[in-house]
Amino acid sequence: MAIIGLASSTEPVYPAHFDIEKVIRPNILALQPYRCARDDYQSGILLDANENALGHSIPLDHALTQDPATKGHTSLDLHRYPDPAQNDIKTRIAALRNIKGTDYVFLGVGSDEVIDLLIRVSCRPGHDKVLLTPPTYGMYGVAAQVNDVGIVKVPLLVENAEFQLDMDGIKKAVSSDPTIKLIFICSPGNPTGTLIPLNDIRQLLEYSEFKGIVVVDEAYIDFAGPDDSAASLVHTYANLCVMQTLSKSFGLAAIRLGIALAQPPIIQILTNTKAPYNISAPSASLALAALSPQGIANMTQKIKTLNANRARMIQELAKLAPLGVGPVIGGNHANFVVVPILSPSSGKPDNARSNAVYKRLAEELGVVVRFRGNEHGCNGCVRITAGSDEEVTVMLERLEQALKEL
Repeated sequence: MAIIGLASSTEPVYPAHFDIEKVIRPNILALQPYRCARDDYQSGILLDANENALGHSIPLDHALTQDPATKGHTSLDLHRYPDPAQNDIKTRIAALRNIKGTDYVFLGVGSDEVIDLLIRVSCRPGHDKVLLTPPTYGMYGVAAQVNDVGIVKVPLLVENAEFQLDMDGIKKAVSSDPTIKLIFICSPGNPTGTLIPLNDIRQLLEYSEFKGIVVVDEAYIDFAGPDDSAASLVHTYANLCVMQTLSKSFGLAAIRLGIALAQPPIIQILTNTKAPYNISAPSASLALAALSPQGIANMTQKIKTLNANRARMIQELAKLAPLGVGPVIGGNHANFVVVPILSPSSGKPDNARSNAVYKRLAEELGVVVRFRGNEHGCNGCVRITAGSDEEVTVMLERLEQALKEL
């Protein structure tokens, strides 16, 4: 069955064992996507979408219209629905990530929309499954449960406080269960901070017993380096979908703009299924500015600073070892570190003390970190984001205070 909206191609699919029509639900393949007049006509007297022709209702003396930081957004055509295609943003993303063109790029309301769509288009509720590798990002499991999709867990292997994929375990799981449609890999991992080697990802993509899609979530990839991105594999592998975001390295968490990079069949399926006008005009305007040459230069410089602050955190946290801070675990390829809080008596990771430190910091000392002690391989751990120089200094001082009190 042809995918609606997808241009025909005579290029062979690689790997040969992948057939997207056997992965995507039949009702999705047959879906007639929502279309509007604005898909074809963007100029003239626009009386097609039942918009408010008199414009937005924000008072002219409102702070939003006076503040230079937000004034530009109220001058946008806020009474109009936004561009349904957002090809200008896609063009800049394709250039940044060395992707062929806009037909390899999908934009979502955060990566969470991409996760939800991937599950909905491929997994039959009450029948199909996704494979997760805990500890990992929690929204994969939430989206699966919301869509009544089963979850198969193959935990990461932990050795000497380092995490890696259990390749044999994953292959065994997908070989024995053909209802597994998606494998979610977080790289760099959250909360592990570990970068998954591209050779491991290639192995999964080329494993002929798995007929589904390998999804690589690269929310933190810019903190690792462009040479480590699975985006470099997108042109080769039809069964790969790489997720990225403007939330982390670009510092635009508030605009909720997620990205999927994949070959055109997967991108077209996501496009056919998404809600219309999913990217708002203010979000699009901010994204375009961030993806300008100067915006990318700013992002690159901030990554250098945050990576230096992360290195400083690791160095200074080691000095708190006498108070019960263990060595950092996992990798150092994201904008955070994960450290165990140890029991004063046993010297081993202690969930009770770690949680107490977490609460003392948040409730009494004005520093919010994240307790991760209930995650696989993270017993007694807290995750600490690399903040500004001042934030790191204050965090270290108050962590020392909390440890002395607990």
